[in-house]
Amino acid sequence: PRVVQRVPKPAATLLYTTSVRMKSCLIHPTVAYLREELIAGRTTSRALVEQALARIADPLGEGPRAYMKVYADLARAEADASDALRAAGVVRSPVEGLPVSVKDLFDVGGDVTLAGSKALASEPPATRDAPAVARLRAAGAVILGRTSMVEFAFGGIGTNPHFGTPANPHDRGTGRIPGGSSSGAAVAVADGLCVMGLGSDTRGSVRIPAALCGVTGFKPTQSRVPREGAFPLSYTLDSVGPLARSVSCCAVFDAILAADGQPADARAPEPAALPSLRLLAPRCFALDDLDPPVAAAFERALAALSAAGARISTADAPCLDAAHALFAGGGFAGAEAAQIHRALLKTKRELYDPNVAKRIEAGEGFFSGADYVQLGLDRRAVIGEAAELLSQYDAVLLPTTPSVAPTIEEVSVSGDEYARWNLRMLRNPGLINMIDGCAVSLPCHSPGEEAPIGLMVAGVGGSDRRVL
Repeated sequence: PRVVQRVPKPAATLLYTTSVRMKSCLIHPTVAYLREELIAGRTTSRALVEQALARIADPLGEGPRAYMKVYADLARAEADASDALRAAGVVRSPVEGLPVSVKDLFDVGGDVTLAGSKALASEPPATRDAPAVARLRAAGAVILGRTSMVEFAFGGIGTNPHFGTPANPHDRGTGRIPGGSSSGAAVAVADGLCVMGLGSDTRGSVRIPAALCGVTGFKPTQSRVPREGAFPLSYTLDSVGPLARSVSCCAVFDAILAADGQPADARAPEPAALPSLRLLAPRCFALDDLDPPVAAAFERALAALSAAGARISTADAPCLDAAHALFAGGGFAGAEAAQIHRALLKTKRELYDPNVAKRIEAGEGFFSGADYVQLGLDRRAVIGEAAELLSQYDAVLLPTTPSVAPTIEEVSVSGDEYARWNLRMLRNPGLINMIDGCAVSLPCHSPGEEAPIGLMVAGVGGSDRRVL
């Protein structure tokens, strides 16, 4: 039965608010704040969903480009069901009733999974939700729709010629890239079009758009969250993680996605005491050729952490340089994407984004079978070396990307410029995928004063909750 709670209509800014204490910069309420609002009866799931749907539909906003499909009627029904359960005293998790989005490469039962491409339009619909999507539903989250992405998740720029490119929230009049491949998820979180966007990360596809759009993104250890039901890019490097408004928000959703205990018990870990932390700022290529604003923001972040008591060390990190070298020639993703797309490219190449098709085709024949086996062995050695180095520290710190977001026009000048910018964006975050680690990107710029910049806090595989 549907239960309609007659509570005061929440302010139109509940999902997208301003704070005088933050110099009126746009900020967003966290999962914890919205949970308290729901508990107190000051809002309802239906009200939050209606607000998000209104923002998505606003023709002056980025909703039509951030979302490829919106489940408006189903979201309203799920919100009403959540409100009815809450009225009956049933709250399935801390994210009960909160509106979320899923990247277009995840299976949603009854929908064709396009993965941001027109080449899959004639495929049969998915018969069930991907496990990650199913876990969100079981926890009471309301699925608003499918967010846009780089075609087949193969790129860190964020553009999509088929369905449009959502503009970065910074300097929107100019039109800057959102970062990819989880472009729509980052813009949706930044613009208050959802509380969390479910993304995937193969070489930074959660963390790059999070950094460039000024939100938080978490890439877990690959094995932590099931990848079944997500259209693959790289069997070796793909992982599934959330983009949200804060580290604590990501941590709550991570606990649910990883089935880390019962959904009702999902919580963010207690913040570590800064004076107890040993953090590594590694000397490696990832600090080379930084944009001046990125270099300055990174140094400010290190200084702030040091002033608060954290012990920050610098040390050579040849294992990270070695990890980067394993991406030569496309690495795992190049060879594996070529195999995944071999049949489809033969019959539907004209439907592909030319930039994506070119990169996939480059992986065909680049490696011999022996080369691929050797790559796996080399990676195993690098993972061991990274684990040995990082075992001495609580986390490693790096700029998420070496650059702030360029304009869409800049990256679209030519195929060569697209490729150059793409490799630049992928450079730093891909290191963590290669060492099978985990990492969060959180904003470290001065809000309202400069372009968004991300600080990456990373650790070895399995250290997810400690890193968070």
